[in-house]
Amino acid sequence: MFLHNKRLQYTVRVAQPNPGLANLLLEQFGGAQGELAAAARYFTQALAEEDPGRKDLLMDIATEELSHLEIVGS
Repeated sequence: MFLHNKRLQYTVRVAQPNPGLANLLLEQFGGAQGELAAAARYFTQALAEEDPGRKDLLMDIATEELSHLEIVGS
């Protein structure tokens, strides 16, 4: 189960555009080593796991990675 709250976790004030930082955020968001890729890896590992305890742990980690994706994306 996922719980969505419409409030942002952190307040951000942007003084001026920073293309270099924007590129880093994009890589962290959707790149090969980013949060979305990490969540997908953990979900895939969980689906292949036969041990219920390890499967549950991997699902928990994947869900946590999705929360990181939300932080980076907002």
